[in-house]
Amino acid sequence: MVQMPETIRLDKNKSILHLEYAGQTYGLSAEYLRVHSPSAQVRGHGVGQEVLQTGKRLVTIVGLEMSGNYALKIVYSDGHDSGLYDWAYLHELATTQEAKWQAYEARLAQAGASRDV
Repeated sequence: MVQMPETIRLDKNKSILHLEYAGQTYGLSAEYLRVHSPSAQVRGHGVGQEVLQTGKRLVTIVGLEMSGNYALKIVYSDGHDSGLYDWAYLHELATTQEAKWQAYEARLAQAGASRDV
């Protein structure tokens, strides 16, 4: 079971969330976190119902709220605030960031979509 990060810090531009695990620090962009939100709006309600998130390049984080001892709720500048990032999912996002980002960019290209619109 993955524990809560030792440190959770939002940069002053509100565009990068820094997470530290056992001395290893990860910087996750607001855009990356937003397009990988665990919410039903992004994941859908079942396999194959995922909704590709586009136009999120400039999104920022406007709020962070702890949800008990198991998750973090992130509020974004585009109004999105549903979905709880449990500690295991945040750790997964941090440690697999490169692969997940490449897969996201591939899905955008396949759909003829953009990070800007």
